[in-house]
Amino acid sequence: MKQHINLILRGFKQIAQFPRPILLSRTLSSIVQAGLPFINIWFSAQILNELAGNRDSDRLMFLVTLTLGLNLAATLAGHLLRRWEAYCDSQSFQLVWGIYTDKMLSMDYIDVENPDIQQQNSTLKQHHQGMGFGFGRLLNQYQGIVDGFIKMLLSIAFAFSLFTLRTPEGSPFAFLDSPLAILGVLLLLACSTLLAPYFNLVGGKIWAKASEDNNMANRFFGFYYELTMSSRGQEKDIRIYNQKKLIDHNIAQFGDVGQWLAYAQYHSKFIALSSVISFGANGLIFLFIAMKAFAGAFGVGSIVQYVGAITQFGNGLSAVMTGVGELVNNNPFLEKSFEFLDIPNEKYQGTLPIEKRDDNDYEIEFKNVSFKYPGSEKYALRNLSMKLHIGQRLAVVGMNGSGKTTMIKLLCRLYDPTEGEIMLNGIDIRKYNYDEYMAIFSVVFQDFELLPFTLGQNVAASVQYDEARVKETLAQAGFGDKLELDTYLYKNFEETGVEVSGGEAQKIALARALYKNSPFIVLDEPTAALDPIAEFEIYSAFNEIVGGKTAVYISHRLSSCRFCDDIAVFHEGELIQRGKHDDLVGEESGKYLELWNAQAQYYSA
Repeated sequence: MKQHINLILRGFKQIAQFPRPILLSRTLSSIVQAGLPFINIWFSAQILNELAGNRDSDRLMFLVTLTLGLNLAATLAGHLLRRWEAYCDSQSFQLVWGIYTDKMLSMDYIDVENPDIQQQNSTLKQHHQGMGFGFGRLLNQYQGIVDGFIKMLLSIAFAFSLFTLRTPEGSPFAFLDSPLAILGVLLLLACSTLLAPYFNLVGGKIWAKASEDNNMANRFFGFYYELTMSSRGQEKDIRIYNQKKLIDHNIAQFGDVGQWLAYAQYHSKFIALSSVISFGANGLIFLFIAMKAFAGAFGVGSIVQYVGAITQFGNGLSAVMTGVGELVNNNPFLEKSFEFLDIPNEKYQGTLPIEKRDDNDYEIEFKNVSFKYPGSEKYALRNLSMKLHIGQRLAVVGMNGSGKTTMIKLLCRLYDPTEGEIMLNGIDIRKYNYDEYMAIFSVVFQDFELLPFTLGQNVAASVQYDEARVKETLAQAGFGDKLELDTYLYKNFEETGVEVSGGEAQKIALARALYKNSPFIVLDEPTAALDPIAEFEIYSAFNEIVGGKTAVYISHRLSSCRFCDDIAVFHEGELIQRGKHDDLVGEESGKYLELWNAQAQYYSA
């Protein structure tokens, strides 16, 4: 029980960090909503007692006027609080989703690429989106619990006199005042308010199991409706190969209605049993109230008060029990959420500042660096030793899987070496402040992404930017002034968004690297969508643009790297050759000549 409570409290603490006070707004709204019925219960009882007694017109007018006034005030307050609650709640789904996304953005990159962690993240989001389990379920049940708790407190206050007011002496119904009769009423109340929610809880457990099946269904329907219908390029293959029937057939395998009917039937049995217990017990309690009123213990108006109070107490306790039960059922999902959020960042975060140099005099050195990806026994990079000098143009070439991109990720400290060390100006890069170290690199990765925001924001990677500088870098990257800077890329957020081609997107990514103006520029196959001539022109222009900066180029097309004064050849995770183009071509048994000859035949044909 302590573990359950701690988990729930930690979940609410996480929600309390949302920028809008959603818990406070729901609390205040629940207090007003829970209290509103008791205004009518209390004043209805007083009005009926007055009608059955003195019938004082002035008092009746006062009671009616006060009832209407309080109802109006409570209704208006409730309406305003619900609007505030709706405002605070308007982003709750996205904020819960953002909890997991923020964790992915803040964890070590090596964990981000871990398939198991990616699956954890995906599963948690599917539980949240599909059945609302996790942090969303806490929010969904919170208001019901607060509402029920307020109703219970007010009901006890309203119904307390039911057990203290006694029947007149000599009444044949005097047994209703006995401790046994009162105990019997309390037992009936317990049946109504405890057993009924318990059966609701047992029946509701089936939906936790159903969430797993719902995740699978969401995955397949998401594939059909999102990937096949909205992804750029997928629809062409579907049409060319007439794959619609193939997709429909496979999607249909996960539309088992019978399974969901079985879940609903299981749940409905317990709901029916809960209703029978609740109505039966409440009926006997109401009979007790009627008999005590008939015996003269209180007036007819008090019947309304006690029946209303007992009904509201049952509803309140049922809401609390059901809500708490739902939170307990939700705890396994909440536990998985915190297991994910508690994944530690093991990468050492240095503290040394990066020296700000006007001459950009930085030198990188790999010293016997080896690296293995998590879960793999095979080295992706082995015994790499090399230096990058200030102002150097280094081309990195090799076949797929030779370790080129891995070397870049180590250079940018997305990973740390398994063995060896990487030095910046003679100091291990792990000792530097991580953010400051990252700031010295501008990188265009092979699988770069542009965001569906404006062209200017994409180039500057910022909301605010220097328009003149953005235009300058776009021109340097060969994109020119094809689009206005406030033009949205793609149509995700704006119908007027422009779908840029692959080549245009690569030029925008190149402009983004130039805008950052870092001393190191790394281009990892950034021009794959361009023809060889256009690629060579961009690389040649970049050679002039980068000036005294250190530049690293990775390309499969060896002809595009001839302008580099240094070429590194990778093969099966090792650096096997290094030198100028003419020198490497002269090594008849070298890998570089083999690759060059394999490509040259296509250019000369």
